[in-house]
Amino acid sequence: MNTEPTQENVQRQESRITWKGVLGGELLVRLMRRQTGMIILVVLLVILYIDNRYSSQQELIEIDKLKKELTDIKYDALTISSELTERSRQSRIEEYISSEGTPLETATTPPYLIKEETEE
Repeated sequence: MNTEPTQENVQRQESRITWKGVLGGELLVRLMRRQTGMIILVVLLVILYIDNRYSSQQELIEIDKLKKELTDIKYDALTISSELTERSRQSRIEEYISSEGTPLETATTPPYLIKEETEE
């Protein structure tokens, strides 16, 4: 009688699920060996998902920073515009000219137009 285990007997023993095999982790090892490609794919997809989320969070932070900067620049432009309007008022210009000691004064008579006669 042949006492060597045949390949069929070995496969039957490997395919049998026992408590010792479950508690020892043999079942888990067998499942992982069969599903190696799927596990690698899932790990790759998880890494891509985490990277995508991180990238989108960084872009949102950048967008918020740029919005705040834009608001600050708008307020600065408004402030400068109002200062320019204040400085270019006629009363402020007259005040500046009179404080410099120049003989210039505001005209009391309206300007008039000088027409040049052309010869035809």
